Amino acid sequence: MNPVVSQPGYGTGGVMHSDWQSGVFDCCDDLGICLCGTFFPLCLSCQIASDMNECCLCGASVAMRTLYRTRYGIPGSICSDFLWLGCFPHCTLCQLKRDIEKRKAMNAF
Repeated sequence: MNPVVSQPGYGTGGVMHSDWQSGVFDCCDDLGICLCGTFFPLCLSCQIASDMNECCLCGASVAMRTLYRTRYGIPGSICSDFLWLGCFPHCTLCQLKRDIEKRKAMNAF
């Protein structure tokens, strides 16, 4: 019997590994997203949830970030997601939206 040593990626049937397309503090990568996340974080949360076909109330949650990370094979843990969102909620939210937009531009979303 062979042990399973890797989990399949989301929707690919194979193993998929990736990384964030921008860092948590790379706000200058997209000033529009940064301003929206700073002044209208609930709107940005709803945009993220809509992009991921989820309920608007889930946009800025640990579960949403964890789901996204898992879907794209981004390393991390629920604990790290919780800490990032707890310590830097606006920056983390903006990172997630920037990543979604970059993956859309690459036709990888």
